[in-house]
Amino acid sequence: MNVLTGDMSASWVAPAVPEHIAQGDMPGDRIHIGQQHIQKASVIFPRLLKLLPDLQRANAHGRAVISVCGGSGVGKSETASLLSYYFGQMGMGSYTLSGDNYPHRIPKANDAERLRVFRVGGMKGLVANGVYTMERGETIRLLQQEARDADPALTQEHPWLAVYQREGRTSLAGYLGTSAEQDFAELNSIVAQFKNGANRISLKRMGREETALWYEPVDFTGIQVLMIEWTHGNSDHLHGVDLPVLLNSTPSETLAYRTARNRDGGTDSPFTTMVLALEQKLLEMQAEKAKLIIAKTGEVLTYREYRRLMAEE
Repeated sequence: MNVLTGDMSASWVAPAVPEHIAQGDMPGDRIHIGQQHIQKASVIFPRLLKLLPDLQRANAHGRAVISVCGGSGVGKSETASLLSYYFGQMGMGSYTLSGDNYPHRIPKANDAERLRVFRVGGMKGLVANGVYTMERGETIRLLQQEARDADPALTQEHPWLAVYQREGRTSLAGYLGTSAEQDFAELNSIVAQFKNGANRISLKRMGREETALWYEPVDFTGIQVLMIEWTHGNSDHLHGVDLPVLLNSTPSETLAYRTARNRDGGTDSPFTTMVLALEQKLLEMQAEKAKLIIAKTGEVLTYREYRRLMAEE
């Protein structure tokens, strides 16, 4: 069991990173490490070295759990993989677990469920607010077929649509990042097993088809750090995380990244934009618990600086 005995942050020098390093365990994922990821990891790692010794001493097995969370495109997978690599270079075993293996549904089914929750909530909201008519119901049906029912611009033409979108958004917010969407119970069990010294844990693997679901026994002998990379890594529903690290990106930075990587050069649909905004709000609500907040530029932010930055958007 390798337990850090003191503050080693001052003497740590970032090692060279080879072309290929171990990455998270999400099937099919391919990380592409760039200089910006190395910069972030090099800022985060010495700070983890300061905090880790006390956490290891507090655990009977010298183990600790770190999460790397943040919005779409912020570099969670790459940064978490680099942090695990750095621990390995120091002789400390670290395993990178992808939280994206733990929704209740495969990606396309979960996307469909998100849309269903939004649309059912919107329709019920129209009825509850006394503004539903058969004619408006037909208009919504046509907009749904065109995937335009979440577009806020259409409320200029159909003012009542604002009620549908508001109520649908409220329903969607009650689903995203909750136990209805994500299997927090299974992840909490894995974290508990790890911290209680288990040397063999069966971890879930999820692909993109209904039949692509299996479990893989993983050997945790010699592993002192469990690194969880996941949007919801700082959620109140996730228990046992010792060091949550938030990789922040403002809404405009997230949009710019997603636009840049879109192969067709288009932007996200109105519904996807709504989902991203709601996930961003969740991250903001949970940010105060993060032990480290890192800006997209790689700077360390205090919680007050983070709030100021987000308020300027």
